[in-house]
Amino acid sequence: MIDKKEFLLQSIIKAYIEHLEPIGSTQLKSMYDITYSPATIRGYFKKLGDEGYLAQEHISSGRTPTTEALKEYWKTKLNFDVTDINLKALQYYASEVEVSVFIKKEKSDILKDVLNVEDKYMILEFSSFAISVKFSDALYRFLQDMRGLTLKDILKISKDVGAYDICEAINQTLQNSDFEIFNYKEFLNLALTYDFDELTINKFLKGQILDELDEGLYFEGFLPIGYIGICHYCKINNEDVKMLVIGQLPKNYEYFYKKITTF
Repeated sequence: MIDKKEFLLQSIIKAYIEHLEPIGSTQLKSMYDITYSPATIRGYFKKLGDEGYLAQEHISSGRTPTTEALKEYWKTKLNFDVTDINLKALQYYASEVEVSVFIKKEKSDILKDVLNVEDKYMILEFSSFAISVKFSDALYRFLQDMRGLTLKDILKISKDVGAYDICEAINQTLQNSDFEIFNYKEFLNLALTYDFDELTINKFLKGQILDELDEGLYFEGFLPIGYIGICHYCKINNEDVKMLVIGQLPKNYEYFYKKITTF
């Protein structure tokens, strides 16, 4: 059970996400039928402000949650127990909530064989496709031990050991049919506002960024301050996909996930 201070912090964050305006003590009390008096609420607001979780533009204005408060809020509210996603709903609500969504199908291919072609290049035969990469004796011997592994494992191991030629060849083969972006304009606005370089923009628009991320929440360092990235696995049309949602911290992600999830 959460204490009064935590309850009021979560309440004001929820109110701010819904209305995107500073929230006063009397307003918060009436919105959620809170039993505490406005004076009690203001007292806790003061403590939360001192702790860096609430901000106030001037003495008579309402409060807004800080970036740190919003980050902590989503860390507790978001989970990755997402089942089937409705594709049409995803397209619609990505625009309504103003987030960008990147999805990439998770191929279940197995590495069947690795062929050495005259010590010039190698052909990696997967269940449903094949790629070629430049021959290396060390890499060829390494790949022999990877036969029978899934495509997902191959990509992860290749990235971990620095075999980027393999990652790039696989991604170039798969990206056209297995990658989609919803509401990409929101991402382009972000990229232009914060002056992303061409390499970074291309990583997103070509889906390569999904290969670099593990399931989890991402904040500054990966994105500008005030933004969140939500990366996880789910299903769309009964197919396994990896999904990355990017947007500003105050967007209503609980509402978004509720609307796009198929029940």
